[in-house]
Amino acid sequence: MTVLSLAASGCVVVHGEREVLPAATPTEAAEALKDFTAAYNKADKAYDRALDADYVTGALGAIDAARLDAGREVSPAGNPSYVPLEFTDTRFTIPKKAGWPRWFVANADANKGDEARWLLVFTRSNVAEPWAVAYLTLLDPDDVPAFKTDKDGLAEPVTVNSAELAVAPKDLSAAYATYLKGGGDVFAPGVHTSGWVAQRKKNAIKPGLVTQYIDEPLAKDDFAPLGLRTADGGALVFFATHHYEKQTAALGTSIPTPSDSVRALTTGEIKQSLTLEFVSNQVVLDPGKGAANRSVEFLSRIQGLTAAQGE
Repeated sequence: MTVLSLAASGCVVVHGEREVLPAATPTEAAEALKDFTAAYNKADKAYDRALDADYVTGALGAIDAARLDAGREVSPAGNPSYVPLEFTDTRFTIPKKAGWPRWFVANADANKGDEARWLLVFTRSNVAEPWAVAYLTLLDPDDVPAFKTDKDGLAEPVTVNSAELAVAPKDLSAAYATYLKGGGDVFAPGVHTSGWVAQRKKNAIKPGLVTQYIDEPLAKDDFAPLGLRTADGGALVFFATHHYEKQTAALGTSIPTPSDSVRALTTGEIKQSLTLEFVSNQVVLDPGKGAANRSVEFLSRIQGLTAAQGE
């Protein structure tokens, strides 16, 4: 969109894609959450990915589509345990930025997930698209950080290549994949870092069964990381990763019987091996470069099976 302004000095052209603007108004954000919730509930009730395909994208889109496909395969008539998702006490954190994509964060209580706060990251690439949720995480209320805001209450986004953070957001996905292979000090110890590495080592070799792991970055296009500056100089960053888990049974033994949902997403015949493919979305606190402790801290991670291959 181009706006022309005539002044005494001549014609001045201001390009909308270069102007720093709020990503959305509070009213638009509330409407986006309402539209997403309605579509998500329709899709969940019918186990039909087409019903919310326009309202999910990125990591959540991949996880949600596979969940609905598996549900429909297991229960063609729809979700027998359907309970509509409802949000209350919603707070919006809206950054101001130039260009596209534009995005914002909704932070709400829900009738699912116990006492956790649901954080949904809405994004869109142009004004003609509906707002779609790329990331969904659940946080303890005490873990939601204070954001850096201006006098109008608008937040400050961080660029994917920001040099002001311990790890640039664009590098977090690859850094996590590398960490899961060999450890290191980029990430603080915790359930999703040192704890997951230890659990994998424990499960790698069992009587009659070997499990191998492959981890890959997932950071382009709809899976790009998104971050907001926090009041302490760091940032809250959402990012995604891709994981594979291959189970191989020894001769004379068999793969443990997978669940109905896993079988619904499995291609090929499970003879001696089963490879599970996952997409994971996570949210971390990325410290400022001058912080005393520069280890990136995981706050939450949600992983979903997206495909499986039997051999």
